[in-house]
Amino acid sequence: MPTYIYQVEAADEGRRLDTYLRDVDEPSETRSQVKKRIDRGEVSVNGETAPKAGVRLEEDDEVRWEYEPPQEPDLEPQDLPLEFLYEDDELAVVMKPAGMVVHPGPGHPDGTLVNALLYHLEDLSGVGDEIRPGIVHRLDKETSGALVVSKTDRAHHHLAAQFKEHTIERVYHALVFGAGLEDEGTFDTGHRRDPSNRMRYTGQKGGDRRAVTHYRVRQRFRTGAALVECRLETGRTHQIRMHFYEANAPVLGDSMYAGRSTSNATVIDRQALHARVLGFEGPDGEHRRFEADYPDDFAAALEHLERGGEWRP
Repeated sequence: MPTYIYQVEAADEGRRLDTYLRDVDEPSETRSQVKKRIDRGEVSVNGETAPKAGVRLEEDDEVRWEYEPPQEPDLEPQDLPLEFLYEDDELAVVMKPAGMVVHPGPGHPDGTLVNALLYHLEDLSGVGDEIRPGIVHRLDKETSGALVVSKTDRAHHHLAAQFKEHTIERVYHALVFGAGLEDEGTFDTGHRRDPSNRMRYTGQKGGDRRAVTHYRVRQRFRTGAALVECRLETGRTHQIRMHFYEANAPVLGDSMYAGRSTSNATVIDRQALHARVLGFEGPDGEHRRFEADYPDDFAAALEHLERGGEWRP
């Protein structure tokens, strides 16, 4: 069981214990998760078990976290509907629906893409840890679109190398709100967790990772919304959502980054982001390219905007 020890600096004096631990680099937990761990007695301050999550810290306090890693869920095949765009002996390309998590984790023990894959496919590669069989890359829970999975270790290594070298073709379509957005451009920024909100990422505050998104506007609507096509050079967590939010053109329906300003259930009740195209070289050396149709909610939102429909913040 790992132990994390932190020395409170002057800038953090007066902060609540739970928000302080939420913002540390490791382990990465939400405030509610941290509170549960404090309540379980995992955290001490100056050698005494912390009585509550809201205790105020002082400069030079020593915070010790006896971190108990979450138990990995047992994987069970589940008969969940899943659309296959392609399948052969070594890999498959699926249409991940919005609302489905890719693999089990805290808060999502089942009902994931992995659970569905175990039901629909006889084999998945064993590369990686036990709860991610066959998973080479991921899409956010509320992002729909094309995703490739590996059925053999050879396919997994071959695909993973292409993702690492940024040779995979990945094209996303998004509905954004930003009348001032240029017709095309490139976002080239850093990438790190946002210190003011650990659930989000930012490209404006340094970080040693690089995030690059090339985009062009495909269609503009009278409300100020636009359909944009994004080509990823890198594939960082929340990359497109982060870039357009920080360019004052947030993705419609993205409550995490844009809040209520672009969230409107009458248009779309999740972030309007869809993995449209996926292209790669298979382990047999053949190039494959797949295009995922818009799901019903994305298509309906696009049609609504094309008709001149309003969306209300």
